[in-house]
Amino acid sequence: MFHVFDKIVFGMAAMRFLSSLIEFSAAMLMLKFNRVETAFKINALLALIGPSVLIIVTSLGLIGLAGKIPVSKMICIAAGVALIFIGVNKT
Repeated sequence: MFHVFDKIVFGMAAMRFLSSLIEFSAAMLMLKFNRVETAFKINALLALIGPSVLIIVTSLGLIGLAGKIPVSKMICIAAGVALIFIGVNKT
């Protein structure tokens, strides 16, 4: 089906796939328990997973780009990711 030759791309896709499985499992658990309180707790746990996956996938991407783009652009990318987290935390 898909021929992935780059290990970094495979790692990034695998992390996103794992993340989607966790999200889907959480949705199924919410439906199974059928209680707002329990669904809220499950959702709170998902709030921890999302940023972690973002950091891991972005880190893999930066590792894959290392040596291929100038250091100044790497700094801009890292600063952009940092700004995302700063913007989200300043609510």
